[in-house]
Amino acid sequence: MLNLSHKKLLAWQKSIQLMPMIYNLCKKLPKEEIFNLISQIKRAGLSISNNIAEGAARKSKTEKNRFFEVSRSSLVEVDNCLIVMQELNYVDTSELDEINLLILELFKLITGLINSNV
Repeated sequence: MLNLSHKKLLAWQKSIQLMPMIYNLCKKLPKEEIFNLISQIKRAGLSISNNIAEGAARKSKTEKNRFFEVSRSSLVEVDNCLIVMQELNYVDTSELDEINLLILELFKLITGLINSNV
């Protein structure tokens, strides 16, 4: 693996920590959700770290921000999927406490990347 600058970003590191949490929640979902909710939340979760990495590799602030904003939007998509899981009674509110804290922290970190002068 390459030792690239995005790996030093706390936002990227936290987004990688989010993936096992997403995968573990998906194990609790019924099999009929495999091509819908499961697929959607996994793709959105992966998009978070992918876009942080791609944004970090861009030279201009405008380009960086475009990818960081897509990353933050994917994070909001994950959050929405969790709400749907809860509404469908696939998971309990208590099961989402840890992941919700990480999502909030990530939202702040990605917003910080967008607002930075880097």
